[in-house]
Amino acid sequence: MEEVLQKLANLQYIDSRIDELKQLRGDLPEEVLDIETDITRQEVKLEQLEEEKKNLEVEAKNLELEIKSAKEKVEKYEEQQLSVRNNREYDALTKEIEAQKQLMENAEARIDEIAKRQEEIDPEIEEVKERLEEVRKLHKEKKKNLDKVVKNTESEENALLDKREEVKESLEKRYVRSYERLRNGLNNSIAVVPMEKGAALGMALPPQTQVEVRRKNKIIIDENSGRIVVDPSFFDTAKENLDL
Repeated sequence: MEEVLQKLANLQYIDSRIDELKQLRGDLPEEVLDIETDITRQEVKLEQLEEEKKNLEVEAKNLELEIKSAKEKVEKYEEQQLSVRNNREYDALTKEIEAQKQLMENAEARIDEIAKRQEEIDPEIEEVKERLEEVRKLHKEKKKNLDKVVKNTESEENALLDKREEVKESLEKRYVRSYERLRNGLNNSIAVVPMEKGAALGMALPPQTQVEVRRKNKIIIDENSGRIVVDPSFFDTAKENLDL
């Protein structure tokens, strides 16, 4: 049983160190991901604005062509009115003239709308470009910091993960399951704690429990926290054997 307790302490020691390395990275991975999402969002927005600007230019040109064509038709119909032989033909041409004039009026109104939108869209494009430049710069800085931290911790973390697998494989599965269930259910992920001055995490242990912990011959569960309590010598051994 003493060997099992040592391995459980080893697991906790390794996991606590891995947690420390992850804390060194802090929120950097999430921040980098958020910035990358923002970059994508700004790029899409810029693309949409530039596409809109292009479409407005094309639409304005087409409307100008429509106005030119309508004017030509009006001139043609007005000239034809001078040589019509009856009121029916005259009225028909009048309707065509009115229709073309209405078309011109609508097109001119739309051109005015386009011109107004074109005045607005350039500042919007510049604003998005500036924002995009800012987030790209921020991403570069955050990514550089993250890469530096990862580089400094990656080799140690990988080595610890390898050792963790070795310890897990040498333990019976029931002990591993119990340990991981405890660890996953606790806020600070500390499933195994050393007894220090007759206490576990600052909570005093009954005298009989203290004696049982020192005997190192069975797994002792703290009634207050539900954690496994072990003699501190197990963690001293873990530190001695597992420190990189």
